[in-house]
Amino acid sequence: MDRRQFLTGTMGATLMVGVGADARAQATASRGRDGWDPGRVRHLLPAVSSTRMLIKASFTSPLSAAPTLRMGSLAVRGRKNDTAGEFWQFHAEGLDPARRYNVSLAAADGSALCQPWDLSTFPSPDSRPERFRVLFFTCAGGPESNSLTEGYLPTAVRNRLLRRALTFQPDVAVANGDHIYWDLHAPRAPSRGGLETARWKAFESAARVFGTNNEAVLKGVATPQIVPVYGTDFRSTPVFFLQDDHDHFENDEGTDVMITFPPAWFQLQLARATQQLYYPEFLPDTARPANLPWSSSSDRGDLSESFGTLRYGRLAEVLLYDVRRTLTLAGPSAVFVDAQVEKWLLARTASTDVTHLVHAPSNPAGWSAGKWGEWYPDVLGPDNRLTTSIPKPYWQSGWLAQHDRLMEAIAAMERRIPLVISGDLHAIAIGQMRRAGTKRLDANPITTVLSGPIGTGAEGWPSVRRGVGATPPTHLDMAEAVKPSEQHGFTLVDFLPGRIGIRMFKWDVKTQPPEAIDRLEPFYTKELGR
Repeated sequence: MDRRQFLTGTMGATLMVGVGADARAQATASRGRDGWDPGRVRHLLPAVSSTRMLIKASFTSPLSAAPTLRMGSLAVRGRKNDTAGEFWQFHAEGLDPARRYNVSLAAADGSALCQPWDLSTFPSPDSRPERFRVLFFTCAGGPESNSLTEGYLPTAVRNRLLRRALTFQPDVAVANGDHIYWDLHAPRAPSRGGLETARWKAFESAARVFGTNNEAVLKGVATPQIVPVYGTDFRSTPVFFLQDDHDHFENDEGTDVMITFPPAWFQLQLARATQQLYYPEFLPDTARPANLPWSSSSDRGDLSESFGTLRYGRLAEVLLYDVRRTLTLAGPSAVFVDAQVEKWLLARTASTDVTHLVHAPSNPAGWSAGKWGEWYPDVLGPDNRLTTSIPKPYWQSGWLAQHDRLMEAIAAMERRIPLVISGDLHAIAIGQMRRAGTKRLDANPITTVLSGPIGTGAEGWPSVRRGVGATPPTHLDMAEAVKPSEQHGFTLVDFLPGRIGIRMFKWDVKTQPPEAIDRLEPFYTKELGR
């Protein structure tokens, strides 16, 4: 992204400080590292199923006519995702399961836009693969920074962490929330006593996102947070992006000044636009209803924006669900996920057609930092410890009731290994949930994992921002094998027919140089058996 385009509109110097002038230059930082020539491609992020591929791409300059993606004899015409023609998507259907395709991109005049690459479909739902490896991480967003100790982690270092993870050859990656950090109101509103922040004023909330100045502002904010972090490194590794609170351009806050969720209409459009431009929606799955909220909308076809399925034959299935968009404020009957979504989650949890079934919500299960928009009622007390003796303002008891219904169903999977992997809390941790409220789970305790953050800055750790690190809430009995560690990292999970292997990686920005990332090995390994 060039400087002139970034400055288009009313963003001004205030936003330039947040985004950082070096971000555009770093958008091409991943080029040539593995000898692959990206040509005019800035970033490639694919999603696949057993019969489909959905690829999001951006280019170094706008394309005046639709490019074409080719896989053997199949040609897929690109669909323009923005006004200028910088961002395109390619949706291929009717593919063969478990097949490696050689993929190429060509401009309208037939010239190559990048070097060809390989991308494979997943095995068919009724097949029985022997192994499946998934990379899990969270919180990779944040404006560019040139410092390891101030602001967010530099995008080049975030990319380095992800490239190290890719050396372990995962079959797929799950990016669980917070790909964008550009909160428009919270938490600034309570301290400033008003809602008119510079970030908010840069947008025109009464106007559409696309085809207006808002589009230039959005690109100026989001491109430096996503394009240099991923580049083209994931072109052969499918990715599943789950949105969370910051992806709706707000932190989850419940105060007398404002309650940030459910998201305001304009910020919902910003979240939808970000997904449309940069990363794939969820492809359909026969076991997931097509009429779930934010699924099968008129502008996205049969894709789902907030609720996804990662199905790998009969070996493993990961249920991905955003808890922010369908959140309600209805007291004892309030929910994080819509009733139809919960019905789907419970039905899949009770199913018997897949060996391993994992829940991956955007909100963490097992730990709390006293935030408003958590499952749990704990809040920070005057002694800097979490407590339930003080009411958490605007917290809804129905959220916890839904949590308990889900956890009870997960623990009831007698022939499976109960496992929940989430993010959001800017920490890496693993433990076993042995009680949820009055429900004892000792007979089949739930292993819970915080997957590890990629981009968190010095001011973003819970212990700094909130005065307390991630801690088990009073509602649970947690046996912590690895207490939450506020360090950058990621988690690799291997699914095999009779067991699940977990490897956790962390890098200490305070004591280790970036070069140490290239040699990271697991600091904790766990094998789970049925």
